[in-house]
This record gives sequence, structure tokens and C-alpha cells, in this order.
Amino acid sequence: MVDEYDVIVGGGGGSGLAAALSSAQRGVNVLVLEKQPDLGGTTGIAIGSFTASGTVLQQKAGIDDNPDDHEQDAGKFASPEIEARCDRSLRRFFLGHAAETLDWMLGMGLAFHGPSPEPPNRVPRMHNVVPNAKAYVATFQSRLLRHGGTILCNAPVEKLIRDNGRITGVVALVNGRPRSFHARRGVVLAAGDYSNAPEIIGRFKGERFAAIEGINPNAHGDGHMLAERVGAKLLNMDITYGPELRFIAQEGNTFEQLLPSQGIGARLMGMMLPLVPKFVIDWMVKRLLLTWQHPENSLLDDGAILVNSRGRRFCNEKTSPEREIAIANQPDKICYILLDRRLVDRYGKWPHFVSTAPEIAYAYVDDYLKIRPDVSQQASTLDKLAEARNLPADCLHRTVEEFNRYVAGEEPDTLGRTGDRNPLGGNRWVLLGPAKAYFTTAEGGVAINRQMQVLDESGQPIPGLYAVGCNGIGGQVLWGHGLHIGWAITSGRLVGKHLATVTPGKPHVLKSASSVRKSIHSISQKGHTS
Repeated sequence: MVDEYDVIVGGGGGSGLAAALSSAQRGVNVLVLEKQPDLGGTTGIAIGSFTASGTVLQQKAGIDDNPDDHEQDAGKFASPEIEARCDRSLRRFFLGHAAETLDWMLGMGLAFHGPSPEPPNRVPRMHNVVPNAKAYVATFQSRLLRHGGTILCNAPVEKLIRDNGRITGVVALVNGRPRSFHARRGVVLAAGDYSNAPEIIGRFKGERFAAIEGINPNAHGDGHMLAERVGAKLLNMDITYGPELRFIAQEGNTFEQLLPSQGIGARLMGMMLPLVPKFVIDWMVKRLLLTWQHPENSLLDDGAILVNSRGRRFCNEKTSPEREIAIANQPDKICYILLDRRLVDRYGKWPHFVSTAPEIAYAYVDDYLKIRPDVSQQASTLDKLAEARNLPADCLHRTVEEFNRYVAGEEPDTLGRTGDRNPLGGNRWVLLGPAKAYFTTAEGGVAINRQMQVLDESGQPIPGLYAVGCNGIGGQVLWGHGLHIGWAITSGRLVGKHLATVTPGKPHVLKSASSVRKSIHSISQKGHTS
């Protein structure tokens, strides 16, 4: 391995790999530094939706669409207060280039199912990669290596190197020791969001949210902090998608994770997809749905209750985010949703469902019992249900009795719940969980321009520094399925295209190993962490 590259990318998720590949395809010498043992980031654990307008797949389906309409519809997902803080011009810029990104990926042999509808989008725009988002990672990785790119895992970036005001490289830990790498054209930050960084969440959103975890346990905000230390401006750091209640992820590889995501197997899947019966596609989508989607709030509004591992209620289930904050402060941060016979029957058929990917698939109680037995349990009595999930049966009985006394009007609910009219009872009980409160994504990021250059507090580019994906979200609000992955890959593709036009800088004289170690020690003494 050499110490000089044209471009250094910090992060090996969807945005980082797209940036590296886009650069390498244009003859640029690229190094990817990934903190974790494996590539993928948040992209690698996602379903893989890519939402775009004016695509060739829409045209084949007879759908007339354009980015202007798409930008308007994208603004309908968040609340008016959140949407008012969105950089709509940057979002329009992104959506204007998303169809080109889809063409780029189709040219690599990636296959997509759809487009599928998702209200309030006026037309179907969601393109779902086959079999799931790991296809992006595998395809980008293999093509990057084919184009001569270098990938180094277990190599966290600890520091940005600045020389005469320009970012000229990074210091990374390689085999546990600091090592400097010089970038002749630029450094790209692509390290994901900070949804699992309690110190950042607490600082910007409030300490009461700090105990809530992120869906991606490795989303620590490293890129955000690296950028801030060299003077980058941070935007919308208090905006998060969530917290929301979600079931814990299934252990091990699901069937979909084992499907081929590159090579002949993936291409055959793409070719055969139009011939696959709809019930098979629906089954696969439903399996993914039960893995990643959250239970509907209507369950709790209709009378279900939350209990902790001690079988006790601990919050007013109808209030959010107070509900999620309370969940994060329970033993092991877990809870369970208790349903009685009435609720099991009610959420067993349309229009009442446990979870959904709108207009694509709907999951009911029986779907969870069949497909996710790890987070669902049924029994004819509370005693048997408590035994199956190792909950104290006497506490669970007492919890139900107290709730029913409140419903009957005999006493007010001690946790402040109101409006319930149906007591819990019957000969069929279901416990859904364990579930946790999670942040799905954190919407804050560094300010950027249209070349993905990082901007300082005065709005001027920091020479040599770029940011993509969640690091460089630039004040956009990207709620709705498929927009974050769409931005990650599109911003990566565009920054790679731009960096190919940047004039390389002069060769760099690297610091000695001892001076690098001293700089790392100085960072740690100041309380900085990666």
C-alpha cells in the first residue's frame, strides 16, 4: 500500500463506495478507509429502495414524471415545521440527477423491482433493488477493485490533515497504529449519520434523547465531528427521523441476505423477476417488511399496552416522543406490546395492520407469528404467555387488572392515559417484542455546495474537503422511503465526477511516524474521539 492517492474516501457505505467508484471509473486513484471490519454502513442493512423521478423504468411503465413534481411531493412527508427548514433548492438539485444515477446502476447490471407507489407521491417512484441493499455494496465494491481502487477496513480516520488552509490528507489507524495518507485531489467524508452517538444527540437534540439508540449501531457521527474540527458549518443537527418503536433485528442472515447480489446469479434474478408470480414477490417483500418496519401507532391507540421485562407498564403509550424516551430507560431498553383477543382479531385483516410499506405490503398479527417468531408469541392465558417470554406472571396479571380498572372508570390511569373503552381479556393473547426505541436516521449534516465541497461558517468552501450522503446532506429533509439511499449514491456519483476534473496537488512530504503519534496523542488529550 502506498501513502499517496488522488482521492481518499472516509467511509465504505453506499455514498463512500459510489464516490470511490465514480472517481475510479474516470481514472482517479482512490483509497477507501472503512472503520468497521466490513463494508456497507447503513446502506448495507437497508431494504434498498431508491426513489427517483423521470426514470427509464417509469417510462417503460407508462408513468409521466419529473423532478419538479417530485420535489413538491417530497415536501409532504415531514411536518410543516421540519419541512420549513429544508434546503429545497439542494433537494431539487439532487432529484434532478437521481434518474441519471439509476441509469448508472442499471448499466452495472443491478436489477430493480418497481416503480412502486408511496403516497403522498402522486405517481410510483420507488425502485427496489434486487434482492436488497447489499447488492449496491457488492456491485460497487467489485467494480471499484476492478478499476484499481484500494479498500482498507478496520481503518478509522482519526484526523484531517490541513496544510496552508487546504485539507491534504488524513491520519487513520491501521493495525492500531496511526498512519498518514495524502490526497492529491481531495478527501471525501462519507461516514454516515450520528443516530447512535448519544453525545451528539444529547448536545443538539437534548439530553433526554441521549439514551435512544440508532438502527445502525455504528452510526457514530465520525465524519460530522471531523468536519466540525476544521471549521465546517453544521445544519439541522437536531432533526432526526424518529425516535420510533421498532422490533429488534433478526439474528443471523435472513433468507434475503443470502440471495446473490452480484455476478451471474444477480443478473439471472433480474431477468427472471418479471416471470416470478406476484405472490412470491409479495412474500419476499413482506419478509423484509417484518424485519425493518415499525408497528403502527394505531395498535396502542386502539388499546394495546406496553410492558417492560418485569411485566409492568411504564408510560402513557399514546404520547410520543415521551413514550420512546421512557422505553430507552427501561431494563435493557426493551419493551413488549400486549394484545388481547379483540386486538388480535382486529389486526388480523385489512384495514388494520401491524406494520406496512405503504401500497406495497401489509403485515398482520399472523404474519409476525409465522415469519418472526423471535418477536412474537401467542398463548391462551396470560400465565402461559408470561412463561414463554420469561416475564413475571403475577406482575403481568396485576398490570392487566390495573389497566382494566382504569378502563372501567374505577380509577384514573396512573400514567395519564385516557380515552380507552375496551378492557383487555379473552382466551388468545399475543406479545410482540422485544422492541426498542430507535432513531432511523439523523438528518443533520455539514453545509455543502453543488460540487459537494464542505462549507465553513461563512459559507466558503474548505479547500480539498468534500462530504456526501448523511455527512453532506446539506440541510435537506429527505423523509420517505428511498430518498436517503437516493441521495447517498447520487451525491457519491456526482462528487466522483467532479473530483476527476480537479487538478492534482503536488506530492506531499509525509510526517514521521513519531510526529503522527504525537498529533494523535494531542487529539486524545483534548477529549476528541473518533
